[in-house]
Amino acid sequence: MGSVAVPAAGYGADGVYRSLRPAAPIASDPGLALTDLLLRRAEACPSALALVDAASGDGGLTFAELRSAVLATAVALSSRAGVRPGDAVLILAPNCMLYPVCFFAVTALGAVATTANPLYTPREITKQVSDARAKLVITVSALLPNIADLRLPVILLDDAKAAASSLPSDAAVTFYADLIAGVQERDYRRPPINQSDTAALLYSSGTTGDSKGVILTHRNFIAAATMVTSDQDERREGPNVFICFLPMFHIFGLSVITFGQLQRGNTVVVMSRFDMDSVMEAVQRHRVTHLFCVPPVMIALAKHGRAGKYDLSSLKFIGSGAAPLGKDVMEVVAKKFSGTEIVQGYGMTETCGIISLEYSEKGQAREFGSTGTLATGIEGKIVDIDTLKHLPPNQLGEICIRGPNIMKGIVWTVHFVFILPRYLSGQTVVYSREIRHQLLFQLSWTGSQNNDSKYKYQSNTLIILQ
Repeated sequence: MGSVAVPAAGYGADGVYRSLRPAAPIASDPGLALTDLLLRRAEACPSALALVDAASGDGGLTFAELRSAVLATAVALSSRAGVRPGDAVLILAPNCMLYPVCFFAVTALGAVATTANPLYTPREITKQVSDARAKLVITVSALLPNIADLRLPVILLDDAKAAASSLPSDAAVTFYADLIAGVQERDYRRPPINQSDTAALLYSSGTTGDSKGVILTHRNFIAAATMVTSDQDERREGPNVFICFLPMFHIFGLSVITFGQLQRGNTVVVMSRFDMDSVMEAVQRHRVTHLFCVPPVMIALAKHGRAGKYDLSSLKFIGSGAAPLGKDVMEVVAKKFSGTEIVQGYGMTETCGIISLEYSEKGQAREFGSTGTLATGIEGKIVDIDTLKHLPPNQLGEICIRGPNIMKGIVWTVHFVFILPRYLSGQTVVYSREIRHQLLFQLSWTGSQNNDSKYKYQSNTLIILQ
């Protein structure tokens, strides 16, 4: 017996929820790399500001300068550090302008960037390096004690003169400035890269258990970038200015803000960490239009509001994600920042940072507390956990989603990789009627196809293949 469609909710008779947003074309060229998408901006708007450091307030990097920095770094990593396609490079650093430069340079070589929290313990770093099989570490001098036992080549992003006195006498490191000295971007030779190739390996604990490597492809980043900027395009907005104090090692800061906005031609103001006064000063100085944050920052904004010595009139969008935010906090922030959109979104590392986002329209009443509607290009189901039958609106069940932003698989502690089916839920269930299941061991196919298999793994997430 078929379902009854509810068009206003995007719910079809087939039991699938579809995005209510206008369809946005996602680049389909199979040979397109995420850096190709980014560096096109150097042709379209070479003199526009791409990156600026909030603390120093210097001139920053234009899109033409960003292209030069990325390609020169890629040449240096290849010719002087021996990075080859498929190699994993660990980036362990706080936010800085060189962070995205290095990330994009690694991916421009067809290599894999794996990012880590600078607050990780040596044991946690060692585990990730072992899992990812990293061959090089890009970091800062303050974190050298945490990687001393890795015995890997190290590139330091610090200013050489400032950091030299703090280095251990036996440290075998290369300063970034020395690495790129004399290197020309014209020497860059683009290797063959497909959208299906792995671009990044980001570690996520999911809901429980140890962190697991999430395999994200160039396609995932390209699709997610379209999804997180489609509302701006649909409204025909000009270039916007985003502030990024969320950590770039996290998918929120890396995909949703840094790559997603840069590839559209927006400016990203980089902050190493959150501090309320510093953020407000940066918003005023750089005329920031968009601020993405997490619930604790929203609570701070609810207390702060527009009061004080800062001109925040440029701010037209405040978005919260990474954890649920109560409607009461959103209502307070909306009152204190009148005229500014206050929205909430939902995403996971496994979805390259985006699943849904509120889309408020001026003049229309709305109720706070929702995480919005599905992003363009995403389909979903709400499934009864016991029967696995899809559910119509206003029913409680598990969410399953499908789209080109869904990860390629997961690297487990024992180096198992699951290539996932068409539907993914980061909460409890993965479900699809049409599925081919592959179990890979250390990235080599050893499994079998099985249309009626069940596996349970250590995070207590149930993967159901049917």
